[in-house]
Amino acid sequence: MSGGRRRRVVSEAELALWMKVAETVEPLPGRALPEPAAQPAAPKPIEERPAPPPSAPVVAPRSVRQPAPPPLAPLEARLRRRLARGVVDIDARVDLHGLRQDEAHRRLASFLIRAQAQGHRVVLVITGKGRPGAEDAFGSERGVLRRSVPHWLSSPAARDVVIGFEPADPVHGGAGALYVRIRKSGRR
Repeated sequence: MSGGRRRRVVSEAELALWMKVAETVEPLPGRALPEPAAQPAAPKPIEERPAPPPSAPVVAPRSVRQPAPPPLAPLEARLRRRLARGVVDIDARVDLHGLRQDEAHRRLASFLIRAQAQGHRVVLVITGKGRPGAEDAFGSERGVLRRSVPHWLSSPAARDVVIGFEPADPVHGGAGALYVRIRKSGRR
């Protein structure tokens, strides 16, 4: 490639506009208005073809499409009462206190997968309540993990493992923990 820049070809419309602008100004002493360039032969008009009608969107057959993730379901009232009273045991716990978001997300995901593989039914995820009085960009609500974990549990990726979740009873940590129901492996 040569060192020079390639010159852009000026269209007829641009040239006509420039000539109109040039007519409105007074040339500097010793200069004259540019002469209009000889008009090149008009190009052949382009045939306009009617646009084809829009086609119907292509939809994959049902067997190929990914099924929608199952909706989240709240804990049954009876199960929640039995958990709070200690009649039903929590199968496993994970404490995410003091972890950065990326570490907490990885630990939570691996914990939930292990819990499902081990056949656990209800687990406790401890997020912590956050530091008192700590304000951040999101306002006065405390605890980054306290806000993030419910979003992670609600994500479509987690629905193969999580049936539902709710804040834990005060005996298990209250607002700083969540009861999470685990889906049986192999089911949706």
